[in-house]
Amino acid sequence: MEIYETEEEQVAALKDWWKANGTSVISGVVGAVILVGGWNFWQSYQTEKMQQASAAYEQLIAASAAGKADSVDAIASKITTNYGATAYSAYALLFQAKEKVDAQDLEAAKAILQQAVDTASDNEIKHVARTRLIRVLLANNEFEQGLQAIADVDQSALGGFAGVYNELKGDLYVAMARVGEARTAYQAALKAGQGSPLLQFKLDDLTVADSPIDG
Repeated sequence: MEIYETEEEQVAALKDWWKANGTSVISGVVGAVILVGGWNFWQSYQTEKMQQASAAYEQLIAASAAGKADSVDAIASKITTNYGATAYSAYALLFQAKEKVDAQDLEAAKAILQQAVDTASDNEIKHVARTRLIRVLLANNEFEQGLQAIADVDQSALGGFAGVYNELKGDLYVAMARVGEARTAYQAALKAGQGSPLLQFKLDDLTVADSPIDG
């Protein structure tokens, strides 16, 4: 390190350094201020967007509870369009699909639930949307499509839904009169420990159906 012997030399050296580096220092400071200001603005903007999405979602819940299907459609569309990057978007699609099922518009419900599966960022919401889609396919007698939807699930990311998918698989096989495969699926669901309260009854019904009739 260079050592300066007098104050005058130190002042002169400082002036020389500032002349050579002052512009870059000022640019760096201004850049930092802009960066911090921009980040704060972005954070504020995101907070405001979430608050707006939350308010719209509350309106959606109220409209659904009141049975206002048209309002549910309109509000859900607003949420998915304006707040598609938030979790509220996927929840809005689930509400919208429910209204379509209640109105017996299964084709519309399928499209909406598929959109939820494709766009949801949260794995649990994605599973909820997919299992509801499979139930709609079952109700619409699209059994092979339902089995394919189950086959497409990433087996390494099932979480607590393994039993649910196996039970749905059993329901689809029952509807197709494939009793042996239905039993295997129901047994797998029981083993997973996540089936519905009716699961054991479904399995028992298969056993009764297979039992020989005396006389």
